[in-house]
Amino acid sequence: MRRLIAELERQLGGEASLFRAQLLREDIARLRRLGELKRDAADEAAFVASGSRVGWTPGDARTAELREPLEAFLRAAFAGDEDLIPPAWETLHHVRLERLLGCLSTPVPRPAD
Repeated sequence: MRRLIAELERQLGGEASLFRAQLLREDIARLRRLGELKRDAADEAAFVASGSRVGWTPGDARTAELREPLEAFLRAAFAGDEDLIPPAWETLHHVRLERLLGCLSTPVPRPAD
């Protein structure tokens, strides 16, 4: 997960949008927290359970909507698989933005008249 954190820190350094910069800072903090949880977790199930409650949505009120991609990311993070972590993160990040911050998701081209 170190590579993912380093990549997000690199993105943060060049981010012009204050809003996106704040999201990056929050994500970096969540990922660091996951590192702490991993050290303390008895097993993968315990890590997934605790890692699901680190503020993925405000107050984790809508985190259940992210269950499938979040659990896939957390399993990759627990395994420490640096090849699976980035694509799992991208999927989680995309779904989270799409569901919770639709105005920031990748725009769909307008249909031709």
